[in-house]
Amino acid sequence: MSAIKPVYLNETHSHHPIIRSINDEAFGPGRFVRAAERVREQGPHDPRLSFVAAVDDDIVGSVRMTPIHAGTVAGHLLGPLAVRPSFKNLGIGKQLVRIAVAAALDAGSEGVILVGDAPYYGPLGFEPVRAQLSFPGPVDPDRILVAPKGDAIHERLRGDIVWRPEGAVAGEALKAHNL
Repeated sequence: MSAIKPVYLNETHSHHPIIRSINDEAFGPGRFVRAAERVREQGPHDPRLSFVAAVDDDIVGSVRMTPIHAGTVAGHLLGPLAVRPSFKNLGIGKQLVRIAVAAALDAGSEGVILVGDAPYYGPLGFEPVRAQLSFPGPVDPDRILVAPKGDAIHERLRGDIVWRPEGAVAGEALKAHNL
């Protein structure tokens, strides 16, 4: 078998059916009841900061970024991250995370939030959130992680996580959600 050489691309509209299939395969219907999914239902993800991995022209993984307010932090929610089972443990998921986080922080995100396992995401720059954030549903607070642009955001990571419209400043987004 030859070495697998993934190519990483920005997500486009044409990728949506295969991304849906990959997420169905990875998470099943149970993903729709998760608290992070409740946030994603509030508004669309940002395709400019969302990526797919292709091997021999086949999409084998994806990661999406949804613009959010986490307390008063204008950031992004990472997820879902999914890789087809036959391509797991090859570093594809980790590289998708690295690319998406770098793109979000470069685009002005103050931090990237996710609900996940610290042993997997810790080496990718994620650390436990030091304050109380509330998702629209139950979440184990020990699994809420952040890749911050700087340490100063930790004190501002208090309150609700809600979708924010692209390009909105913090005050406008909070007012739009009646917070």
